[in-house]
Amino acid sequence: MIHFLIKSFDQLSPYEVYAMIQLRADVFVLEQQCLYQDCDDKDQLSMHLMGFENDKLVAYCRLLKPGLSYDGYSAIGRVVTHPLYRNKKYGIELMKKAIQYCKDNYTESIKISAQAYLEVFYTNLGFQTVSAPYFEDDIPHIAMVLK
Repeated sequence: MIHFLIKSFDQLSPYEVYAMIQLRADVFVLEQQCLYQDCDDKDQLSMHLMGFENDKLVAYCRLLKPGLSYDGYSAIGRVVTHPLYRNKKYGIELMKKAIQYCKDNYTESIKISAQAYLEVFYTNLGFQTVSAPYFEDDIPHIAMVLK
């Protein structure tokens, strides 16, 4: 069973920071073979939603207040689920909690830059595609909004 924690960067323990960076690197860099600048100076200004099963970080995203990534929109980024736990639908639980946090603490309008192959996943959560596909870090992405 998964349990979620949400913390600011300053509240994260060294273990949590390490687990967050490790999961992001394992999926985005190793699994997806994408070289990108993960350390973009937004982590320190974001809230971090972490899903743990026992003591293992298995789902994660960061929540960004309006203006940090997009004017007029809060944002959800670095959405990732550990490959061995994807069959448990933790990504859906993670996103529902992320959306609720953004609505409760930031704004009703949320924008994401989604990997294009996940369009149906995000559409099922209420997001609408608002751009043609574009490349971000050599991976096709689309802009999506939830209002």
